[in-house]
Amino acid sequence: MRFEITARDPHTGARAGRLYTPHGVVETPVFMPVGTAGTVKGMTQDQLERLGVQILLSNTYHLFLRPGHEIIRQWGGLHQFMGWPHPILTDSGGFQVMSLEGLSRVTEDGVEFRSHLDGSAHFFSPEKAVEIQLALGADIIMCLDELVEYPSSVETARRAMKLTGRWARRSKQYYEQVSGSIAQRSAKPEIRPLTEDSCSSLFGIVQGGVYEDLRRESVEEIVEIGFAGYAIGGLSVGEPKSELYDIAEFTAGLLPQEQPRYLMGVGTPEDLMECVARGVDMFDCVMPTRNARNGCVFTSEGKLIIKNARYAQDQRPLDPVCTCSTCSRYSRGYIRHLFLAGEMLGGILATYHNIHFYLDTMRQIRQAIELGEYGKFLSRERAGL
Repeated sequence: MRFEITARDPHTGARAGRLYTPHGVVETPVFMPVGTAGTVKGMTQDQLERLGVQILLSNTYHLFLRPGHEIIRQWGGLHQFMGWPHPILTDSGGFQVMSLEGLSRVTEDGVEFRSHLDGSAHFFSPEKAVEIQLALGADIIMCLDELVEYPSSVETARRAMKLTGRWARRSKQYYEQVSGSIAQRSAKPEIRPLTEDSCSSLFGIVQGGVYEDLRRESVEEIVEIGFAGYAIGGLSVGEPKSELYDIAEFTAGLLPQEQPRYLMGVGTPEDLMECVARGVDMFDCVMPTRNARNGCVFTSEGKLIIKNARYAQDQRPLDPVCTCSTCSRYSRGYIRHLFLAGEMLGGILATYHNIHFYLDTMRQIRQAIELGEYGKFLSRERAGL
């Protein structure tokens, strides 16, 4: 993987770039729709391509449980399995595992957990998380980290940050061991990536809660270990927006200038615009798709709850300035009817629109950065919110 910065905004920390991966070039800043189990719910891969999706995120935990990473390995990898020839990023599965209230336990060695599907017992070590992701064959894979909820004490945040650092070192060592074995054609078959020229790039994750001294310490350790890119984890877990933005800006400012920066699990269109100004290159969030399935759509006029009775006879599109196929063809009143009738098409049309809205927002952001006008763009958007 290679990353190059093509433009910097003179008035903010925003930058535009290109991320070169084995399955294509990704223009940044970029939003990655979430395809948890190898699918973006309600969307076909053809639709995602028409929308201009550059890179998808899939979830290690869910794919590990079903159909299983070994089945996907035998298929030729996740790209082949799901019919998506473009870049993919996989998370480590740690967030999902640690979100299993009462079903998981964190130890120095890793995370013990029980499946939410059948209660079966499993274990993710840092090495196992990398092994699974190499079998999936994603372009970008993530280290296992420990996430703590907000609010958390400085002692809790420090413990999780220290454990994340130790796990990052183990992840990197295992990754290099397997990569070196592949190069020497002597890797063990049970841990070998898909092919002898498999090129998954490993990202490290910075933790530390909302404490700047812990974030600085985490950055120093993760950067010293050395990764292809760096993620800012542990945010968008309930903290105020001001703290989210401040910690994202503080942490991004400490990370290497010439490598990609990924803010995990964020967020609203407003969050994307604000955090791009703070130097972030990559984002993912379930919000546009999950909200769509529940009848909430993002528009140039703000959020719209399409199930509300006020839209029963509304013949306008979801967003009057949107050019997506949903808005070009269907009315608010019709889409409301679909939701109230329990028709799956309602969620599909809303999902298509929301993904288009997010991707169009990112296109406008990139254009403004390339023109050196992102500061003005952001001021206009803030005024319109």
